[in-house]
Amino acid sequence: MQKARKIKMLEASLSQLEQLVSDLVLQNQELLGTNAALKEQLAQAKDENESLQLSLMEQEEKQGATAARIQALVERVSASPANP
Repeated sequence: MQKARKIKMLEASLSQLEQLVSDLVLQNQELLGTNAALKEQLAQAKDENESLQLSLMEQEEKQGATAARIQALVERVSASPANP
């Protein structure tokens, strides 16, 4: 009788262990899917960031050129004789 009880307990423990392993496998699959989605989002964010940085650099160059042209015009106006 004692032996039968131990076998039942072992079977119950084994059943619990099987369920836990099954749950862990499922959780692992979900996490792998989430990880893949996050990697894709990160790659897209990096691409967008790079594109925005290039755009910003282009805008800064244009602003610098515009500022230089305006400064040259101001200097020309300042250097020209005043109208009477």
